[in-house]
Amino acid sequence: MAEKSVVEKAKKIFENFLARQGSRKTPERFSVIDELYALPQDEHIDVEGLFLLMRNKGYSISMATIYNTLDLLVECGLAVKHQFKDKVALYEQALTYKHHDHHVCNQCRKIREFSDERINLIKEAMGREFQSSITSHSLVLYGDCKIPDCENLRII
Repeated sequence: MAEKSVVEKAKKIFENFLARQGSRKTPERFSVIDELYALPQDEHIDVEGLFLLMRNKGYSISMATIYNTLDLLVECGLAVKHQFKDKVALYEQALTYKHHDHHVCNQCRKIREFSDERINLIKEAMGREFQSSITSHSLVLYGDCKIPDCENLRII
C-alpha cells in the first residue's frame, strides 16, 4: 500500500496529464488510482479483479472506465502493464516502482518479483557487445512449482 503522499502525488501527475490531453477529470478515474495504489506494492491485478474489488467497495464504475483509466495511467507513467504468457494483462503501481523482474509459476500462476545485480552486469555486457546504450529490459522466468503443499496449487 502506497503512502498517502504518494497517492496524492500520483493524482497530481494524473490531473496534469489529463489537462494536457484535454481529457475529463472524473472522480471514477481518480478512484482507480486510489484502489491501484492501495494494493500491496508487489501485487499485480487485472481489470476484472480491479472491477470486482471496486464494486465490492461500493464504487459505481464500469469495466470500460477501468480499462480506459489504466491505459491512461500506463501512458503517463503511473502504472506498469505486464503480459505474462497466457494471462490477461496485469497492472501494478509505478510511481514507487523499482525495477524488478518476475518469476511466474506455470502450475500455480503465482508471480514473484525479484532483483539481481547480475542481470545488470549481463545487460551492460550485452550493451557493449551490441554497441548499444540499453535503456531498459524485461525478464520473466517461467517454472514449475516444486513447493511442497503449495497453497496456490489448491486454488486452481
